[in-house]
Amino acid sequence: MTLPPRTLSAFIADLPKAELHVHHVGSAAPRVVRELAARHPGTEVPRDADGLRDFFTFTDFDHFIEVYLAVVGLLTTPQDIRLLTYDVIAGLAEQRVRYAEVTMTPYTSVVRGIPIAAYTEAIEDARVAAERDTGTVVRWIYDIPGESGLAAADATLEYALQHAPAALVGFGLGGPEVPRAPFAPHFARARAAGLHSVPHAGESTGPESVWSAIQDLGAQRIGHGIKSITDPALVDLLIERRIPLEISPTSNLATRVVERIEDHPVRALRDAGVLVTINSDDPPMFNTTLNREYEIAAGLLDLDEIGLAALATTAIDVSFAPEDVKARVRAEIASYLAAAAPDPNARDLSARD
Repeated sequence: MTLPPRTLSAFIADLPKAELHVHHVGSAAPRVVRELAARHPGTEVPRDADGLRDFFTFTDFDHFIEVYLAVVGLLTTPQDIRLLTYDVIAGLAEQRVRYAEVTMTPYTSVVRGIPIAAYTEAIEDARVAAERDTGTVVRWIYDIPGESGLAAADATLEYALQHAPAALVGFGLGGPEVPRAPFAPHFARARAAGLHSVPHAGESTGPESVWSAIQDLGAQRIGHGIKSITDPALVDLLIERRIPLEISPTSNLATRVVERIEDHPVRALRDAGVLVTINSDDPPMFNTTLNREYEIAAGLLDLDEIGLAALATTAIDVSFAPEDVKARVRAEIASYLAAAAPDPNARDLSARD
């Protein structure tokens, strides 16, 4: 059955998608933030909608980190963690995200008094319930908060190796882009244990942090990585090794690492041959959604329905999803495209290249 004509935004809204770069706390909906602030009064986080909107207006990347940590401070019990986790997954499901890798930063909750065993139980309980209720499959990436240094890296590695939730697939490094090399031993041990390396780099610093993420941390994907465009040799390496970049256009604009959306390097990277995926990062904090990021990408990359379906397919292809989940999501994308925008010349997106 062929669907009636529709706008590109409507096509995106129902397009099955994968989300590879989205932060747990950064995905807290304003409604949930206000509820948490009401549960735990006495914080700097506003409880009214207008105040929260102003609170989420950032002057630069460092200011964003300050605000992010203020929201982290609202999560003081396992019940808070479960509430947020279930809501984040439900919000992804509403956008037709069929598979997601959510970046978790357990260290920031443990140092605030939540035992790692209780944290793990809360996120897994929420994940299992949300998958049952929505059908969206979720896997976790444990993330070292760079601002907390090697002590946080030691602890996060311990959580990943000794208290791993069933759905843990990756090991990351976020926060301010401090030098990557000191974290090399942690990533080596995480990789040896079967976890995938997915550090942030090349967002608020230059291409040197991307080089280090690859050479010192064994990065298999790069969070952001947009400054790679300034180094042709690095671009060649990303293409040669097929290392994808997890790009979030609105995030880069909101944290002022890109001045104008028209100046975003995602098209130059894509046109050069770098694998790119489109993601939402910390969507409510940046007043965006994954669907909105796909709309922006459609403009920046000049994509039609076939191009958008290919973008969604790339995301599931480079994900760490189980093979049966990959096959199912590819098939969903291909079936949706065939119904929504039939084209006898379009290649079968459910088949791998």
